[in-house]
Amino acid sequence: MDIKNNILETIGNTPLIRLNKVTQNLPCTVLAKVDYFNPGNSIKDRMALKMVEVAEQEGKLKPGGTIIEGTSGNTGMGLALAAIVKGYKCIFVTTDKQSKEKADVLKAMGAEVIVCPNNVEPDDPQSYYSVAARLAKEVPNSYHMNQYDNLANRQAHYETTGPEIWKQTEGKITHLVCTAGTGGTITGVAMYLKEKNPDIKIWAVDAYGSLLTKYFHTGELDEKEVYPYFSEGFGEDFLPKNYDMSVIDEFTQVSDKDGAVMARRLAKEEGLFCGYSAGSCLKGLMQLKDALTKDDLVVCILHDHGSRYVAKIYNDQWMMERGFLDVKTFKDIINGRPGKQKLLTITADQLVAEAVELMKQYDIEHIPVTRDGEIIGSITEGGLFQKVFSNPDIKNQKIENVIEPAFPLVDFKISVDKLKTLITKENGAVMSKDDAGIFHIVTKYDVIQALGV
Repeated sequence: MDIKNNILETIGNTPLIRLNKVTQNLPCTVLAKVDYFNPGNSIKDRMALKMVEVAEQEGKLKPGGTIIEGTSGNTGMGLALAAIVKGYKCIFVTTDKQSKEKADVLKAMGAEVIVCPNNVEPDDPQSYYSVAARLAKEVPNSYHMNQYDNLANRQAHYETTGPEIWKQTEGKITHLVCTAGTGGTITGVAMYLKEKNPDIKIWAVDAYGSLLTKYFHTGELDEKEVYPYFSEGFGEDFLPKNYDMSVIDEFTQVSDKDGAVMARRLAKEEGLFCGYSAGSCLKGLMQLKDALTKDDLVVCILHDHGSRYVAKIYNDQWMMERGFLDVKTFKDIINGRPGKQKLLTITADQLVAEAVELMKQYDIEHIPVTRDGEIIGSITEGGLFQKVFSNPDIKNQKIENVIEPAFPLVDFKISVDKLKTLITKENGAVMSKDDAGIFHIVTKYDVIQALGV
């Protein structure tokens, strides 16, 4: 019988999957090492287990002890799995930049999670690096894993990820593309592959706002390169000890928008629901495509699962707010709204005063008017203002006495450019039905916000 003794025995041996649509314009074969098939849904399971095993062997992690680590979420998950099986407690320190889902998952696995500000220097007492180091001194029988400088990190990938890729490609791999964060994955895999074939090219993908790329090219740790960015799981504001730049052949930086958009493409075009770094990895490959030939075999490492980014890169509103998602249609505007906003209407036999109260309560200017469930007209703040100003008693009359023409009904996929011509000073809104037959309204302010005007 093929039975695993515990969840840790399922780590590794993740699939290598051919990419077809996203990479169709590249001359070569591109394969994805999809490491969200690990039990913790990320490649970090590998190094988390290795760090725990080494700490045990060295006597640094004792029975009943507490694992302390600064993590963006994925390493914490791997450590939490190891802790559950081996009987340790966990305290994880993360930043307010990371998605809420990551912290929630860690708590679900029994860990204590402390959130620190992201926009501080690494040596600031409030940084998650500093807080993790301090807790390791204060908490009895604890050990700080420190994935950045713990060489068991890269050793895990030298022993597992690298050999798997070599075996799965039958040694035919010519290029490895990987995002660069702690340095463990890219360095460990590169060290193994370069031993097998020194001609294999190792391409690192970095974030704008990280100092790694400039350091690779110049040897200078330039703090002026560091600034906040949205990309998660890669890029650094210091140089972790896991790096050996001699095994890396090239660095390229990918923008927050490009990485997020490419991640969404991977989901829609390849069925690979991956995290932020996966999109950035593929975009980095595209940026270096001129160096590829038809005979090349490229392996891209896709680190983690998209479920940890549902509220961010897979959320239309989050994308639109940051200018990452182009708004092209009425439908795009509706999809970019938070939650399921139900259309607010008022019936023709209600009073004008009720309409005024609704406008105040919901801060809106345009309300469709219905009778027997059908839209028969509209009422607007501008129209009411003129009428109420000239006749204050009109507030006690029924809506049907002051009703205005119904808002124009448009196609749900009408372009924003056409909406701009339909929404005028005289007509402040348009309406449409979605595929389920539900009405939605878009106003001039929606269009202004969507276009970033």
